[in-house]
Amino acid sequence: MPEAGAFAVDGRDGRVGRVIGLADGDVRLRPPGGGPEWACPADAVRPAPPGVVLRARVTEINREGQLPR
Repeated sequence: MPEAGAFAVDGRDGRVGRVIGLADGDVRLRPPGGGPEWACPADAVRPAPPGVVLRARVTEINREGQLPR
């Protein structure tokens, strides 16, 4: 089980998200760069491989650069 703040992959459909926490036995994930959270059963969550983490971080950095200051 990845820790809160880590990137993980929803094994059901391959979506990547940052672990927000647990709710009702599910892992709450948020897509890189923002968007609605979703729930994934804990047994379907797997740690994101390094290449996926890198792409997710770049997405977040790009999104942060577009936000008004």
